[in-house]
Amino acid sequence: MGPKSLAFRLFVSAAAWTLVVIPIAAILLTSLYRQSIERNFDARLDVYMTSLVAASTAGGGEVPESPESLGAPVFDIPFSGWYWQIKPLKGAARPLFVSGSLLDQELDLPSKEDVPPDDTLTRRSYAPGPDGENLRIEEREIRPGNDGVAAYSYAVGGDAAEIDADLAQFTTMLILALVILGVGLTVATFFQVRFGLLPLRAIRHDLAAIRSGDAEKLEGELPDEIKPLQTELNALIQSNRDVVERARTHVGNLAHALKTPLSVISNEARSHGGTLSDKVVEQAEIMRTQITHHLDRARVAARSGVIGGVTEVEPTLMALKRALDRIYDDKGIALTVSADTGLKFQGEKQDFEEMTGNLIDNACKWAEGEVAVTARRSGDGEIAVIVDDDGPGLTKAERERAVKRGQRLDESKPGSGLGLSIVADLAHLYKGRFELEKGPKGGLRARLTLPAA
Repeated sequence: MGPKSLAFRLFVSAAAWTLVVIPIAAILLTSLYRQSIERNFDARLDVYMTSLVAASTAGGGEVPESPESLGAPVFDIPFSGWYWQIKPLKGAARPLFVSGSLLDQELDLPSKEDVPPDDTLTRRSYAPGPDGENLRIEEREIRPGNDGVAAYSYAVGGDAAEIDADLAQFTTMLILALVILGVGLTVATFFQVRFGLLPLRAIRHDLAAIRSGDAEKLEGELPDEIKPLQTELNALIQSNRDVVERARTHVGNLAHALKTPLSVISNEARSHGGTLSDKVVEQAEIMRTQITHHLDRARVAARSGVIGGVTEVEPTLMALKRALDRIYDDKGIALTVSADTGLKFQGEKQDFEEMTGNLIDNACKWAEGEVAVTARRSGDGEIAVIVDDDGPGLTKAERERAVKRGQRLDESKPGSGLGLSIVADLAHLYKGRFELEKGPKGGLRARLTLPAA
């Protein structure tokens, strides 16, 4: 799954979205839970505030009385983290009454920090306590007198460490749960992407089978989203085959249409004799050769682009060996063929026979006793056919001339001089390579590299 693959893009986009959403969800849930804890804590402070107001105004006077115990021992333990105090809003520097836990200290009231009151004249905020602890303080304005003139500040504070501890525990469990969820979603996304793209892998396998000649079209049931692709690809493959077949037909018709008039011209010229007739016959033969060459190139160019053309290498080479053994039986040539099992050429059998047949035939003509043909996989989806002979060989300059059209280095041997150039042309059309080298047996080595199926 490379960085440019569709699976990688789908997986990364889903994983990135998960990594963005989960932290946002964690922050939101933590904030909501903190608000819930604070509401519960404030509810406790409300209970103590109600008890404090009731205990200090039980006599109905205009001035609060010293309240008795609120029923919670923590308010009597020095610096326990839970405190209350009653202080006049005006005209007093010190509180009127304080809890035993506060001793001679005083609370930092929310009103000093300009915290706005709510509808019940209650203010809430955080402030440092007398022992350095962080307090959650609730302050309320109370007017105990009938005239409602004298106002007092009632304050109750509790240690906010309970809030922090509860929130920390919740945050730890939440992070653990979200990490497990994130890992689970990432793994599920990975398998979901792999499972969802399985039909594409099946298409790739089927296309490889078509290219190698093991199948003729895409078959099997595919998802509805991919079925139109299957239909269009099958139509494209069939159209390709139809185009090639029409090209072959046109090439054959053209060859027949041109060669017949040329034969008539040649026969007529030979019947009259003379210099002009000889020149006409000579040029007609040149035209025939050129027409054959270019028609063959057009035919091979059409076949080289067709999908599904595959040729078994070893059986084809063995068939050529049997034919050439009979032809060169009188020379006593020892022709050996060695090929990897299952080796296949991505192209037409006729073209492979023409290329390798020309090379082996040329080697047999010049060999003194041995010709070795080897076919191997050369990597990168290619096969290499190597033909070695023990003949006189060629110089570097002669090897370069030998692959040119119509070049014959020795007129004593039969042939037109087109064989090696035809091999070079066909190899080029199949996007392969043809090279002549100095052979290990002192003769010539012909190396033909072609696409493997």
